[in-house]
Amino acid sequence: MNIAYWILAGLLALFYLYAGAMKVFRTRDQLRPMMAWVDRIPMPAVRGIGVAEVLGAIGLILPPLTGIAPVLALAAAVSLVVLQTGAIAVHLKTDRQVGINIPLILAAALTTWLATTWL
Repeated sequence: MNIAYWILAGLLALFYLYAGAMKVFRTRDQLRPMMAWVDRIPMPAVRGIGVAEVLGAIGLILPPLTGIAPVLALAAAVSLVVLQTGAIAVHLKTDRQVGINIPLILAAALTTWLATTWL
């Protein structure tokens, strides 16, 4: 189960680090071609989502890797499930494109289950 956790958590962390950093550092005009919903959400909220994604990615990797408070990996995985639940709600209200969100929520849910090995 540890190998499965590291593979899945590593992939999720890479995705969320990239997506979160884009939301934190890019302007609305730069984000618009990839994320049509940014026009309907205030930029501070978009930045907050980006910070949450980056922190979730760090939380998946750093605690189990260092052995310091590894239960935080479980908390990070649960928060990514919650984040994707909100993302699906936003997409259903705006552009109805949840194609990427469904696999992400499933992967985060599976990572949540796998992270229970750190308890």
